[in-house]
Amino acid sequence: MQKPVNQNASPEAAALLNYLEQTAGRGIITGQHTQTNPMEEITYIREITGKQPKLRGFELLAYSPNINEADAGEACLTEVYENRDTLKTAMKWAKESDGIVTFSFHWFSPLGGRDKSFYAEHTDFDPAKVLVEGTPEREAFYHDMKVIAGYLEEFKEAGIPILWRPFHESDGTWFWWGSKGPEVARDLYLLMYDYYVNECHLDNLLWVWNCRLPEGYPGDAFVDIVSVDIYLPEYAPTDYAKEYEELIRATSTNKVAALAEVGYMPDVDMLAESHIPWAYYMTWSKEFCIGEQYNSKENLRRMYNSAYAVYNES
Repeated sequence: MQKPVNQNASPEAAALLNYLEQTAGRGIITGQHTQTNPMEEITYIREITGKQPKLRGFELLAYSPNINEADAGEACLTEVYENRDTLKTAMKWAKESDGIVTFSFHWFSPLGGRDKSFYAEHTDFDPAKVLVEGTPEREAFYHDMKVIAGYLEEFKEAGIPILWRPFHESDGTWFWWGSKGPEVARDLYLLMYDYYVNECHLDNLLWVWNCRLPEGYPGDAFVDIVSVDIYLPEYAPTDYAKEYEELIRATSTNKVAALAEVGYMPDVDMLAESHIPWAYYMTWSKEFCIGEQYNSKENLRRMYNSAYAVYNES
């Protein structure tokens, strides 16, 4: 049985990891990202299928301490305003259901930046300088981590485990944390792991790594779940078997694996036959869920009507 890498992990976190491990290859946990308080994606899924996803993803972008609203476009401000107070929504849902909570964090750069400064093109923040003692970048990085730790602490006190996925998609350079390569993102992750585990004692977190390059992997001692984000250019039925093999080759064969973000849901009938051991998938929000630009209503019903899918009743 896989044990959490944090030796002091809460009983709830350990139980969740065991549940994910036991599910992988025997079923797949349905998941949906939300980034607004109304969670319109959940309403849509319920209307189409009569059921709800077992896992919900919530976004922390509006909780970034350094948002430059004075130099932000309308799209950025809308995204921030829509995302405010979503942690209250996450807390309420977690207390009232037996669902699984995962957090994504599009972290506005700790210093400088304009508009959506989680994108590297909108900030000159140098993540490599965070790794140097005494730099302003390092000080700002720890300041922001401390602020976010306060929110995560509330979930710890409530006994709610969190699938925590920081520094996601560091196999690309589009976010500031990946802009200097996956090795830098890996080292930022290790700084956060040390601070959150050994100083903040956030023992309710399960640590989800989200990069498919071997040079970026932090090591088995610091990762509970290996994951990948996949946005196919067009729809084709798939169990993401090739992507699974690529992921575990680049990371670890000893960890639970997950489709942390997808544009197109995996094909549940193919999964039921192949038993590729994805523990869960999470479809991205808004148009990736609502409407049929990406996922058809037929495929949505097929997923939630499958004996292989794990979901919550409405």
